[in-house]
Amino acid sequence: MSGPTVATAQVVALFEEWLSERLTGEAWTWLRDRGAAAAQGDRKSLYLSFGLVARKTGKADLHLSAADIVRAERARPGWQPGGWTVDQIARLWLVLQYPSDDVREYVHTLDQLFAAGEVHELVALYQGLPLLPHQPAFRLRCAEGIRTNMKAVFCAIAHRNPYPSEQLDDDQWNQLVLKCLFVGVPLDPVVGLDARANSKLARMLVDFAHERWAAKRPVSPELWRCVGPFADETVLDDLHRVLSTGSAVERQAAALALRSCPQPRAASLLRAAGAEQVATTWSEIAAQSG
Repeated sequence: MSGPTVATAQVVALFEEWLSERLTGEAWTWLRDRGAAAAQGDRKSLYLSFGLVARKTGKADLHLSAADIVRAERARPGWQPGGWTVDQIARLWLVLQYPSDDVREYVHTLDQLFAAGEVHELVALYQGLPLLPHQPAFRLRCAEGIRTNMKAVFCAIAHRNPYPSEQLDDDQWNQLVLKCLFVGVPLDPVVGLDARANSKLARMLVDFAHERWAAKRPVSPELWRCVGPFADETVLDDLHRVLSTGSAVERQAAALALRSCPQPRAASLLRAAGAEQVATTWSEIAAQSG
């Protein structure tokens, strides 16, 4: 499994443009000096400067323009830096200065940053995974990150990040989607959610819904998004239940899921409920669910 080629030089050029426009002269000079040391393979300097970045640059939002977002997409398809901060791109800029010709040495160097990182540093590293060279080499790191108890770090992996959908296998991917529901974060920002849906994931999600119902706990309407295309007769009964007894947003979600189901009975259930013409989107479902 592989994703698009990362245009590292273009990414670095964008970072430098954005940083030079937002940092004071003193902060930009400091960062460039630290970058020059990193480019010489000075691992100790990289580690030290990586930790000091926020003190030098601050943590202001980038506030990128629509044109900047388009340029980011061209440099790296799927890259969505709209909500990033100055310190995050400064940290990643430093990482991208470090020599990467030796894959093992490069991965080892970054492993040390991951191992020692505090929350804000880990957010920068994980959301930066799609920008790193040697993309497949970080699959295990991404899969391990999914198990974090820090919601901000988990969302840096799961939300608006193309890396998981491009690099994780089905079991790892399924765990990411299930954990979104388990910890209560939305599914809609998960890149590749529909393309990576699979029958095993659908079964896991239905089982999760049954557990929630048995405990008299609510089930996120978004859950049915990855279930509809794989619904069998038993799951259609579940969707009929939601369509008949759920809240307004739950009924809308059930109707959307039924529309994606190839089983003839799905269309019959929609007609019986008068829900053939569903205008709602999954993004609207997510907004209402939040």
